[in-house]
Amino acid sequence: MFGNKKNKPHNHIDTLIGANTNVKGDIHFRGGLRVDGHVTGDVIAPDNESSTLVLSSEGRIDGAIKVTHVIVNGKVSGPIYAQSYLELQEKSQVFGDVHYGTIEIHLGALVEGKMVHLENNDTQLSEKSVPLISSEPENK
Repeated sequence: MFGNKKNKPHNHIDTLIGANTNVKGDIHFRGGLRVDGHVTGDVIAPDNESSTLVLSSEGRIDGAIKVTHVIVNGKVSGPIYAQSYLELQEKSQVFGDVHYGTIEIHLGALVEGKMVHLENNDTQLSEKSVPLISSEPENK
């Protein structure tokens, strides 16, 4: 009746990885995380909690992302699992499959991979593939 707290984004940043910082290894976090630097490893937040990842235009993640709310304006090499909400801003570059509950794509965003809609915002439920460009040639 009053909504699911998982669907509300975490509205403040608890942790910052600065622009001149390189992190090697997986990051597990709760709350809000902003990445301005370079992460080589997976970025993961608990499924049962609202969490937000912000990747700035200077930021880069080489690994999988599994967070309920994701805002990307940098470069990601790996799959993204945004169970609730994904925003791809104009400077975002994603090289990997994108799994999302709800998505917002700005003009200029780049995705090289499959776009997969998660039914009912739940990774455990069936997935529906959403092709952006037909893979079959046109017959004229």
